[in-house]
Amino acid sequence: MKNLALLLALALPLTEQRPFDVPYERIRDADKEPGNWLTYSGSYNGQRYSLLDQINTSNAHRLRVAWVHQVHETDTVETSPVAVDGILYITEPPDKVMALDARTGRSYWTYRRELPKDLRLCCGRVNRGVAVLGDAVYYASLDAYLIALDARTGRLRWQTRIADYKVGHSSTGAPLAVKAKIITGIAGAEFGVRGFLDAYDAKTGRRVWRFYTIPAKGEPGNETWAGDSWKTGSAPTWVTGAYEPETNTVYWGTGNPGPDWNGDVRRGDNLYSDTMLALDADTGQKRWHFQYTPHDEHDWDSAQTPSLVDTVVGGQPRKLIVLANRNGFYYALDRTTGGFLAGQPYVKQTWASGLDEAGRPTRLPNTAPSVEGTLVWPSLSGGSNWYSSTYSPKTNLYYVNVKEMSAYYHQGDAEYKAGTLFNGGGQRENPNEEPYGAVRALDVGSGTLRWEYRLQGPSHAGLMSTAGGLVFGSTGSSFFALDAEKGALLWRFETGGGIVANPITYMAEGKQYVLIAAGHALFVFSGDSSGL
Repeated sequence: MKNLALLLALALPLTEQRPFDVPYERIRDADKEPGNWLTYSGSYNGQRYSLLDQINTSNAHRLRVAWVHQVHETDTVETSPVAVDGILYITEPPDKVMALDARTGRSYWTYRRELPKDLRLCCGRVNRGVAVLGDAVYYASLDAYLIALDARTGRLRWQTRIADYKVGHSSTGAPLAVKAKIITGIAGAEFGVRGFLDAYDAKTGRRVWRFYTIPAKGEPGNETWAGDSWKTGSAPTWVTGAYEPETNTVYWGTGNPGPDWNGDVRRGDNLYSDTMLALDADTGQKRWHFQYTPHDEHDWDSAQTPSLVDTVVGGQPRKLIVLANRNGFYYALDRTTGGFLAGQPYVKQTWASGLDEAGRPTRLPNTAPSVEGTLVWPSLSGGSNWYSSTYSPKTNLYYVNVKEMSAYYHQGDAEYKAGTLFNGGGQRENPNEEPYGAVRALDVGSGTLRWEYRLQGPSHAGLMSTAGGLVFGSTGSSFFALDAEKGALLWRFETGGGIVANPITYMAEGKQYVLIAAGHALFVFSGDSSGL
């Protein structure tokens, strides 16, 4: 069976009693209905902040498990569900989409796609979520197809091939629904693909535009690649971006250049790898770019979801785009122009002496990978990684799950062969340190540390803040809630499964729930009847 929608008996209430319609305007105005979680980050601004406050600093300690959804797959769940009018839309690895009752967890329908046996994957068989628009659900498959499903039944509407998986393309991120388009990125940096970002017509699956993240010969920026190295330069767009309706601008980060650790074969800045791109959402035309790590030789992707923030900096109102980058520096940019406003390290880093007035790093000598191994902070995992940070307008703080960890970086041979790994080296751990993690609260305008909650080990999971004065996060298999103002621990729950996902929150029948994927299950929490 190639594409199978398993329609369960429980689908009847969904198809007949619940009309489903999520026009673009609902997603644009997501703050008007905080009981739903309508897109990957909750809203277009990428803040992963919820206006819900039923669960708050006074009662978070009373959180209890409401229900658990068990996943019968061997791969860890990384999904960040979408919640719409009492229905959760989730992905399960490697390529399954489900609709669940948000209050009880019972299943309405399941769609499963059969995958080819010869996938080229660097980092696990994962999928991080879906998009909804109109009466359809959209997801990108591991074999690089964009899939549209009927939101009420799970039946296949259409499928469009994004790229050829046999040369290393894959898709793992949640698409972004903007107006009448579905925007999605591509993975495959470790196979020497040429990265791009696509927009597709939501009704037909026809591709509307494509922006290649590496300029071709004759295009501005191609001169930053030696010879023909641009053809295998990677720079994928594998995590979900952000969108600003007022200016119709999509903001999307790009990943590392290829090969990862051997920069000798691709001399130059390697645009637009490790870059924040601002694109016109209608045409895909570039408005500006900012490159965080020119000529990256440490695999410090800059593909994380950024946060769009309106705040006051130095007494002046500012429209910011902010990001705690994998390279160890926090950046605040003017999102209208892409101009650098502020930046500083938020973890230990030993590769740059600082950032100049334009935000360009000043590299320190003897920090490039070598045959014998070069010790550098941060490690390959970075100061943070693909999972989401969060910004709270209530505290005006930016929260990030950090790793204090170094690595020995090794340079190796780099010969491109289509469909095979194209790394050019690797890393090994530093046996003389005890790495740790922390949730850090940073001043959004400068990156100055306000407080930290130290974790026993580095975490690989995202954060969420709420109007209830909380920051939800994870370490290992523990899910917890912190006081957003002070960083004090208010609640913790041991899930028993490793957490590599972002939390969400939503309302169902008047009650607030908090959800996290852990190991091979979804855990959903609510307050007990006496507490909330």
